[in-house]
Amino acid sequence: MFLNVVPLFILILIGWMAAKTGILKEETGDALGEFVFKIAVPMLIFRTLADAHFEGASPFRLWTVYFLGVAMTWAIGHILTTRVFGRDAKIGVIAGMSGSFANNVFIGLPLVAHVVGKDGLVAISILLAIHLPLMMVAGTILMEGAAAKVDGGEKRGIAAVLKQVGSNLARNPLVIALIIGVAFNFLGLHFPSAIAIVVDQISAAASPVALISIGMALTRYPIRGDIGLSGTAAVLKLMLLPTLVFLMSHLFALPKDWATALVLTASVPTGINAWLIAQRFRSGHSLAASVISMTTAFGVFTVGFWAWLLG
Repeated sequence: MFLNVVPLFILILIGWMAAKTGILKEETGDALGEFVFKIAVPMLIFRTLADAHFEGASPFRLWTVYFLGVAMTWAIGHILTTRVFGRDAKIGVIAGMSGSFANNVFIGLPLVAHVVGKDGLVAISILLAIHLPLMMVAGTILMEGAAAKVDGGEKRGIAAVLKQVGSNLARNPLVIALIIGVAFNFLGLHFPSAIAIVVDQISAAASPVALISIGMALTRYPIRGDIGLSGTAAVLKLMLLPTLVFLMSHLFALPKDWATALVLTASVPTGINAWLIAQRFRSGHSLAASVISMTTAFGVFTVGFWAWLLG
């Protein structure tokens, strides 16, 4: 199982080296990332859900298992940051988010596809339906409150935040792909063979291109600042979150493939969304960037461990 994980991180390394050496320009990485997010991964999600079998499958158990792990990890990260490291509430939000926000689009999906297969992809597709919106709503609301507390001023109401996020979701390619895929499934629709071949080919490009593009993006996130706090958030992300999701999956008796998929995606490196929140509120940029790079650098070992344990 560990050997199944190594090629994924080699692809990330190839992307990082290509950008670092200038073989590929920075804007090339941006273009690859845009292709992955807007075309390749939505096509993979659509194809997976269009012919998936949902008999007896409850998305609510799956969501409960994963987000209980996320909530506990986020809370622990926030408490450690504010009480042990003595940082303000804004840094606490960024640390908690950095320790609990998995890069499940660019790394989680390719990993689960490679290690678990189709049933695992169904689980991750269902998770993605609410992962980004829920995490971004939570991060924005908590950061609004923390900013009002630290900097003073009035925070936006929850309704305003939900309206903004809802508007973004209506145009989100992953959400659109999920809705269309489920609709195809329940209506029993099928593509002509020629179209099906095109869908399969684009879907097949999702994993390698996503990994190379995230490798190229890593050149923007150097490790700097408070290594102790960054390292703590990285440990929470790579070790605590997958452990909690593993325990919750047994407590709620998830099917084996679904449990494996959730634990593996919980174990992957931190996504860039924590950095985006930090950028928007101008606080914790170096912390979020350091956690992204640290978790990606050491992720091959922890992801390999969980792949071996679950295998």
